Amino acid sequence: MRTKNDTQKRFRLVGSLLIAASLFAACGGDDSADVEETTVDTATIADTASTIAPETETTMAEDVSTTEACTPDQETIDAGKSEGQVNLIALPDNWANYKGILSAYRDKYPEIKNPVANPDASSADELTAVETLKGQPDMPDALDVSPAIAQEVDTKGLWEPYKPCSWDEIPTNMKDPNGKWVAAYYGIMAIGTNTTIVADGAPKSFADLKDPKYKGKISLNGDPREAGAAFAAVMAASIANGGSFDDILPGIEYFAELKQSGNLAGTDVTEATVISGETPIWLDWTYNYPGLAPTLTENGITWEINVPSDGVYGGYYAQGVVKDSPHPNAAKLWIDHIVSDEGALGYIEGGAVPARYAALVAAGKVTDAMKKNMPADELVAKVAFPSQEQITKAKEVLAEQWPTLVG
Repeated sequence: MRTKNDTQKRFRLVGSLLIAASLFAACGGDDSADVEETTVDTATIADTASTIAPETETTMAEDVSTTEACTPDQETIDAGKSEGQVNLIALPDNWANYKGILSAYRDKYPEIKNPVANPDASSADELTAVETLKGQPDMPDALDVSPAIAQEVDTKGLWEPYKPCSWDEIPTNMKDPNGKWVAAYYGIMAIGTNTTIVADGAPKSFADLKDPKYKGKISLNGDPREAGAAFAAVMAASIANGGSFDDILPGIEYFAELKQSGNLAGTDVTEATVISGETPIWLDWTYNYPGLAPTLTENGITWEINVPSDGVYGGYYAQGVVKDSPHPNAAKLWIDHIVSDEGALGYIEGGAVPARYAALVAAGKVTDAMKKNMPADELVAKVAFPSQEQITKAKEVLAEQWPTLVG
């Protein structure tokens, strides 16, 4: 479900009590020496009460000394306006508030249309669209894909490097060093429960999901070999079952067990299946729940959201310009927009953590009221990302083991 929420009592993002030190040695009980840890101490911006995006070996302070509004160069702006359109793909209105972010782009550049093809497509579908539509006027100009697919796009030479004007404020581990892509936002994997149907207690951990009372009720958001959200769920389950960034197999075996017990259903998660009750328990990013909240309320559905206590996992999506696309300059303006203040604050409204979160907080541009849809501060502060090498290896294991063990 590439699927706004006010402070109504029926939306509960639980998480502040779910942090255990063993989970966060490398965001998941991984104490091997070769794991890249990408957490950062919130003391680097100790004057604020907010959390910050993960960073690598450099301190965040090196990236966020100041934050000032910036704009792309005039030549790119003029060329983008002349192109008159940017072809986007796989950006549902309710995914991290893309409806608001797309609208803000049109307000900023009224001369440029920004249609979204196949809003509910997976990251793998996006790559397929680039390859099959190459040279055609409806070929995607920009992508929003999982790290695994971003690597595949890179391997195939399909990124057009571009560094947006706020490049220096994007943490090192959330951008390609050569500007092939940036990660404009990230979220945390969570368990959503339709408590109108599941009235005898919502699951709060991966261990809870094994309970026979949830038979036929649990769904992944897509195929983990193709969809970033599903991949993240498997990685989170691996962490919960003794695995690590270097060992996703326990997560695959976990879902094999869920399927064998009958708890794992075969239905993909969509807004319609959640409303109908076809997918009463589903795993998805924290930022996909706020956008779903109004529709659930309209349909008289109560729900509960829990970050699993035994498998906390955060992940980003990579955005970049497609090489040899029909509207490259309008695409560059799009990348600039999603990491700009307008884009970043739009992500926050949708419950996602923008890449430039630390810079915005340090500049006093984020209020507590703005953070109402976001995960708990202590969860965000401890998020760590696997390295690109670890993601590649995990994807290889998935491709080999998922068909046999889960199907």
